[in-house]
Amino acid sequence: MGTRGREIVGEHLDRVLELLNKAFADEWLAYYQYWLGAKVVEGPMKDAVITELMQHAADELRHADMVSNRIIQLGGTPLTTPKKWFEWTNCGYDAPDDPFVQKILEQNISGEQCAISTYNSIIEEIGMKDPVTYNIAVQILEDEVEHEEDLQSLLEDLGVIMKK
Repeated sequence: MGTRGREIVGEHLDRVLELLNKAFADEWLAYYQYWLGAKVVEGPMKDAVITELMQHAADELRHADMVSNRIIQLGGTPLTTPKKWFEWTNCGYDAPDDPFVQKILEQNISGEQCAISTYNSIIEEIGMKDPVTYNIAVQILEDEVEHEEDLQSLLEDLGVIMKK
């Protein structure tokens, strides 16, 4: 990143890099949780859930790319090992040990709710101290809100099917 671009962030640079690396960890763990959940999920509506989980996994990977590019633009280094993801994560990782579709959906809804809170906090804290990071966080937040809605709709549909 150019000198002037870094100057805009100024004294907030270390904190912005910290927030971004924590978000980077979250995105990679969310990617893996979605991807693996799509592989192991079982039960009614399995095919629709697999499709949704794989779309979300692709989005989380794209988010990790956006965040890592911003870290590098700011002169930082994205977390370089998966072990560090677990040390830095805001939202953690919820292993899909119970493959039943309802449990997988609930785990991922919880993850999306954490991501929504995380990006909302970044937006509130960063504000116009760093407009570029702010805009990235807003874009990702829009996706995370949509993901939560998609997963909750599937869970509602599953509820209807299971009552019959």
